[in-house]
Amino acid sequence: MAARIIANLIVAGAGVLIRAGAQAYKQAIVNGTKAGVASEGTRAAFGAKQMSLEEASRILGVDRNAPLEEVLKKYNHLFDVNEKHGSFYLQSKPLSASPPLASRVAANVGGTATG
Repeated sequence: MAARIIANLIVAGAGVLIRAGAQAYKQAIVNGTKAGVASEGTRAAFGAKQMSLEEASRILGVDRNAPLEEVLKKYNHLFDVNEKHGSFYLQSKPLSASPPLASRVAANVGGTATG
């Protein structure tokens, strides 16, 4: 009997907390709209930011102007080693570091092809 009362209290309390959270979220959206915060600003505040070239080159252990083959070789090595013996966090670092360097290489290739 006591367990049933406790379970009912827990379920009722959880329902109250969920409704309060939903109401607070709706109010935050309204307040943000009134303050002039656009959805782009919210996405920029909470969205993923691209890693800088300096940080990416330090993580992969290559020069900023390294050729794409060297970047990919270091990326594959670090990704495979951390997949087998490291953590997901360590594995995500080379994954985050490769796009800035690859886009820099692509921009250089595009710039030299047209110039």
